[in-house]
Amino acid sequence: MMQSTPGAGPVVMDPQQQQQQQWMAMQMQQPYPAAMVVPHQMMHQQPYQHYPQHFLPYPQPQPQPQQQQQQAQSSEENKSLWVGDLQYWMDENYLNSCFGHTGEVVSLKVIRNKQTGQSEGYGFVEFVSRAAAEKILQNYNGGMMPSTDQAFRLNWATFSMGDRRSDMGSDHSIFVGDLASDVTDALLQETFASRYSSVKGAKVVFDANTGRSKGYGFVRFGDDSERLRAMTEMNGLYCSSRPMRIGVATPRKSTQQQYVSQVFPCKSVKHVEVCCLLLSLVILSHTLASQ
Repeated sequence: MMQSTPGAGPVVMDPQQQQQQQWMAMQMQQPYPAAMVVPHQMMHQQPYQHYPQHFLPYPQPQPQPQQQQQQAQSSEENKSLWVGDLQYWMDENYLNSCFGHTGEVVSLKVIRNKQTGQSEGYGFVEFVSRAAAEKILQNYNGGMMPSTDQAFRLNWATFSMGDRRSDMGSDHSIFVGDLASDVTDALLQETFASRYSSVKGAKVVFDANTGRSKGYGFVRFGDDSERLRAMTEMNGLYCSSRPMRIGVATPRKSTQQQYVSQVFPCKSVKHVEVCCLLLSLVILSHTLASQ
């Protein structure tokens, strides 16, 4: 660009000077400083995330640059807690009332039956860090739950919240029968986890109407060799006040058929149906006798 001055020839301006003059001209025309104009490509955009039902995410502050390296190093650490002995009415909102006030909850979820939608009696809470989860575990475990007369039963989650293999009827699960009425998920898990490091979870089956234990449950293992050992080593050992009856988990049968197959070994479907009928008659007779 050339600019003429009185008494002198045209002055050639370099590109940098041209840009400076153009910028100054823009400042004179704009009612607001140019610094207030943020280019679209520089705006931070967060992609939309769809969360499933019964899953409550909590907004987290953007990490500072000095924190990003620490978070990358600890991303593989377990930051989730297992919460057991949940009553049928305890949902995500209830868990939020228990832990949300800490400001360190990332997400929480109550596990529900896929067919009925009813609570399975346990759930998971994920925290911003392992240290935060450990603090909750130490301070809350054994303490009283709000609005109840029962204590918190907390433990480290042995699988992620998105792990769909949490079904207790997997190939690495065992059936545990003859359980005492006071046996909970946590107690059953602790009974096996104290001997086998690959135990990933335990579930006691409760009646949806009465809330009472049906007297059996399942224990899931991460290692099949430990599962096989447990079937022989734990059979007849006590959990609470009664010896356990260990068998193979057969999830494709109904729960009643599965229980019958453990108590009355049958070799055909017809025999199983007969055994179910006999069991129903026994239950009916006990019910009438107790009235």
